[in-house]
Amino acid sequence: MDLNRIGPGEACYTLFLNQSGGIIDDLIIYDLGKINGNNESLLIIFNAACSSNNITWLKKHLKGSSIKISDAKKDQILLALQGPKAQNILHQYCHDSLSNLPHFGHRKIQLKGINKAESKSIFIARTGYTGEDGFELLLPNEVGRLFWKRLIDDGIIPCGLGARDTLRLEAGMHLYGNDIDSKTTPFEAGLGWLVHLEIPSKFIGKDALEKQAKEGIKQRLVGLEMKDRAIARKGYQVFHETLPIGRVTSGTWSPTLGKAIALAYVPIEHSKIGNTMLIDIRKKKYPAKVVHKIFYRRA
Repeated sequence: MDLNRIGPGEACYTLFLNQSGGIIDDLIIYDLGKINGNNESLLIIFNAACSSNNITWLKKHLKGSSIKISDAKKDQILLALQGPKAQNILHQYCHDSLSNLPHFGHRKIQLKGINKAESKSIFIARTGYTGEDGFELLLPNEVGRLFWKRLIDDGIIPCGLGARDTLRLEAGMHLYGNDIDSKTTPFEAGLGWLVHLEIPSKFIGKDALEKQAKEGIKQRLVGLEMKDRAIARKGYQVFHETLPIGRVTSGTWSPTLGKAIALAYVPIEHSKIGNTMLIDIRKKKYPAKVVHKIFYRRA
């Protein structure tokens, strides 16, 4: 992603790549502008499990530059409030109106009813990993614990990782380590819109992606809709007739859609929407149809 496309108060979803064009991690970069009149600052939120490797990667590639890196995750809590009522609920807890905060916009707000100096300047972004409207707040540890308790006391229901994983899959959002990894490229994963080969500057993996764009991809991540109630899970084999052609990367029962859905990498010649294939589930093969990867889109 060309970071010149965003400015202060804006953010973008993007990727760290290796030299082969493989995906090291997916992340969101927030442009904080100039803080206190000093140098420009960026806030990067990436997958917690990848944070150590990502910081090492950043330090390696920024060595010798004037850019400084600080790690705030030990002192901060990232709290996500997601769902169609998120904006109205947050209005009860902050002095600022959030109705004019656009998707991927961010700003500082002041929380009500928490008598701590740190609650007067809380980072909030209209981002999330559920496919619904919502907000993510970056709070100091103690403020985060107090705010979490207020939300629970007011009847807001916590969401576990299983529920979150179902929501993100319904929305066609990738999970690192399942649907994308260091051996898959943005073009194969359906994330080619993040790649800007037209920019004149070099970036890591550009040569490999230019070659892939020219030669074409051999596999593609597709959405699958099961034709009956069997559920395809990560690692299950995908067949075309009797020939194994790929593996499921994510799969679950969708309560929103009332059907089982999955993502899988298959050869490009089998990736056309409407194609039928078979999923091996406990030594029995069940039919599935290729559909658009975004299974559900909010109104």
